[in-house]
Amino acid sequence: MDIVEDIAEIRELYGAPGERSLKKQLTRLDQHCRAFIARSPFLVIASTDPAGRCDASPKGDAPGFVEVIDDTTLMIPDRLGNNRVDTIGNLLECPGVGLIFFVPGLSETLRINGKARITTDPALLERSSVNGKAPRSAILVTAEEVYFHCGKALIRSDLWNPEKQTKKSDFPSLGRILADQIGGLSVEESERMTAESYRTRLY
Repeated sequence: MDIVEDIAEIRELYGAPGERSLKKQLTRLDQHCRAFIARSPFLVIASTDPAGRCDASPKGDAPGFVEVIDDTTLMIPDRLGNNRVDTIGNLLECPGVGLIFFVPGLSETLRINGKARITTDPALLERSSVNGKAPRSAILVTAEEVYFHCGKALIRSDLWNPEKQTKKSDFPSLGRILADQIGGLSVEESERMTAESYRTRLY
């Protein structure tokens, strides 16, 4: 197995990046970035702990759930989840963060890299309330690198094609998967717990 250990070897293989791919990188959120974020119902946030162990976590809500506060700052509400707080724990020790925003139907994505802080400021959190419920915390990201990513990956994957969607009946439910993986719980009880969580713990 050939393992690459030198970036120079990769550069020789891939060549230099195109001028446009370098110039497109911004240090602020312009009107196009703001418009994309306002339409985005879903993002993935990447973080790492001091040992270099990485984590990527999905975040989703109604379009516009991420608030752009100013030209370099955005706020991501941390909705109810499994209370593992992997991302928040990582960011408290290593504030470097990477985001990728998706908009259903569009092939391009928006990438933002920067530094994160965690806030529990009631006034800020209230702005992200849904059904009268504010998140317990939010992630404030200061953007350092901002750029649109071309659509080749989503075009190759045909991600938004409804004819390519997997039917729920073709893949085991989360309740069944967890019953198999964890044990000590019937499939029926595991299914009930999952359904109850989806019904009562979205916000």
